[in-house]
Amino acid sequence: MPASLSHDALPPLAVTLGDPAGIGPEIIGKAWAVREAHGLSPFFVIGSSRAISAVWNGPIARIGSPDEARAVYGSALPCLEIECTGEIVPGQPDADGAHCALHALEIGIGLAKSGVASALVTGPVGKSQLYAVGFTHPGQTEFIAERCGIARDNAVMMLAGPSLRVIPVTIHIPLRDVADALSVDLIRVRALVTARGLCRNFGIEKPRLVVAGLNPHAGENGNLGREEMEIIQPAVESLRAEGLEISGPYPPDALFHESMRETYDAALCMYHDQALIPLKTLHFDEGVNMTLGLPIVRTSPDHGTAFGIAGQNIASPGAMIAAIRMAEKAVRGRLTLSESACG
Repeated sequence: MPASLSHDALPPLAVTLGDPAGIGPEIIGKAWAVREAHGLSPFFVIGSSRAISAVWNGPIARIGSPDEARAVYGSALPCLEIECTGEIVPGQPDADGAHCALHALEIGIGLAKSGVASALVTGPVGKSQLYAVGFTHPGQTEFIAERCGIARDNAVMMLAGPSLRVIPVTIHIPLRDVADALSVDLIRVRALVTARGLCRNFGIEKPRLVVAGLNPHAGENGNLGREEMEIIQPAVESLRAEGLEISGPYPPDALFHESMRETYDAALCMYHDQALIPLKTLHFDEGVNMTLGLPIVRTSPDHGTAFGIAGQNIASPGAMIAAIRMAEKAVRGRLTLSESACG
């Protein structure tokens, strides 16, 4: 590895704790404990050390700034403290914990934007708790995009595991609203941001994209729905005419088997569960949520707060480990490939 790309050359990664009553504190502590086995780049957590100590008995070192993280990383989990004034009870979220999670997220975004942290990895948050304290965004992805000055449609959610990357074209909306939300322009934006993101973050200079149909059998020539003919196919054809390596729409039930997955780098899916079901079936404990289209690198484990198992020492850190590793990989990808090479 060139000296310029060694672990020592990168600022540490920032990892937000998420809701202190969820499994975020446990999986972050467990990820640090196996840092050497997984070759994790130095990281520090932003959040309440008290929440971590409540569910994990490993060493924690409070730091005053991110540049102190590297010095203590080998012997303790570095923690940039966000004090939660209320009682922290694993599995019992409250408004104070939601405020702490939001405060940590704000700080993490700022540190990543300034370059003091090389990337942002976000722990899981409880949306209902955030909404109760005035949070107005559908999720962390949209909040981060806004803070980075990126239009919502230009921040693309990609879910990734070792053998599959998927992009939901529509995300957190009722299934009955999906067909009305689809448009040629939306599919085009998602595809273009995806292609550029795969190039910038992973060095895939000519990404191969496929597109799923909305209806059974991809509409079967209009007999089972016309969205494929009137929206999806025109979007694919226009993108292909511009030089993008993209094909579809394909019947969704045939898009995710092993041999088909080998033919593409990412699949655009028409709605949330069409993307998430295959990803979680294949890679439940190592799925990563990555936001493409941002000026910063942002990843997150592809699971929620799991309040029901918080504090029981049974949460797997696999997805958090994968999110930290993917964030570092993306940072290195951006260092080694110029933006101009990605269009």
